[in-house]
Amino acid sequence: MADSEPIHDNPRNTRNLPAVVPPSELGRSPSESWLLRALRNLFGWKGGGSVRDDLQVVLDASTPDDIGFSAVERTLLRNILDLHERRIADVMVHRADIVAVRRDITLGELMSLFESASHSRLVVYNDTLDDPEGMVHIRDLLAYMTAQARISDDAKARRKKPLPAGLDLKSVELSMPLFEANIIRKLLYVPPSMRAIDLLAQMQASRIHLALVVDEYGGTDGLVSIEDIVEQIVGEIDDEHDSDEPPAIMRQADNAFIADARASLDDVRRVIGEEFVTGEAGEGVETLGGYLVNHVGRLPVRGELISGPGNFEVEVLDADPRRVKRLRIAPRKERPVPRPPRESRRREALSETGTPSEPSRPADASPAPSNDDSSPPQGDGAKGDGASSQ
Repeated sequence: MADSEPIHDNPRNTRNLPAVVPPSELGRSPSESWLLRALRNLFGWKGGGSVRDDLQVVLDASTPDDIGFSAVERTLLRNILDLHERRIADVMVHRADIVAVRRDITLGELMSLFESASHSRLVVYNDTLDDPEGMVHIRDLLAYMTAQARISDDAKARRKKPLPAGLDLKSVELSMPLFEANIIRKLLYVPPSMRAIDLLAQMQASRIHLALVVDEYGGTDGLVSIEDIVEQIVGEIDDEHDSDEPPAIMRQADNAFIADARASLDDVRRVIGEEFVTGEAGEGVETLGGYLVNHVGRLPVRGELISGPGNFEVEVLDADPRRVKRLRIAPRKERPVPRPPRESRRREALSETGTPSEPSRPADASPAPSNDDSSPPQGDGAKGDGASSQ
């Protein structure tokens, strides 16, 4: 076979394989390349667009059979295009959800935290999270403990019963502070406005896969790992140690909803419906908990019942002094009308039974004698005497 004929591993379908671009085409602008001209002729485009815009049009206006991309490939291409404009603030883990350790934590406590947190890297700080020192990797911890537990060849020869793998774990000092073990690594520090794709390139170049997101004053805003960025392209990556987390919002049998306060407002509207209108309180925030704080103007407390939005009411099921955790959303119930005061109830009872009439005179009673001669003349004096006799 000639050298100019490439050998394809998959001879069944070669029409979508990359083509060799002649050197004469390399000097041309993207709009002048033969591939783009062919695509524009095929889909009726006009010149002047960028490769990114053209590819976006292909994905939006065509079906998988038209361009030969599978559904998975189309999704990956869309996510890659979207990553160009995505910022670190969109993908980071917020400060309230960061699992971090103090630099003086003991190795035994650090082992327990690694087991419960299910993370391979943890942020290390001095006094507060705003004073970070670096990160600790579980592999560095295991390597240090293995080195401390390994016994020398002379000690092996003196022992009557050899130790498994030549390790004496009893010699590991679990009460040692972390900073004395000298296994704290460096962190990357990035602003929340940085593009996610730029941080991905920086992590690849520096081989540091964890970055702390800091604000303009040097305070900690969040944390982002290389896995968080890659998941923006390929979707959620769950390994053997990831547990199945319940959905952020779930419908109950009584037509109510149990929601995580970190659930996005878009997800809440998608589940509940468009009648869940947050209005101005939902502007500038992304989560359900952020909306509640804006709505009431303070941090809600556990057990509080909040009216709104719309015809809904929100009950705070779980909260701490820093944030809201779990919520219950249900249609607003008709509250019973408060009972009227005692005087009002008495008047209502009298109106139902009838007002009491004046006492009737006895049958044999005769009207009081009147003196026609002494009857007062019509005038002001009559009014005065009548008023005094009542």
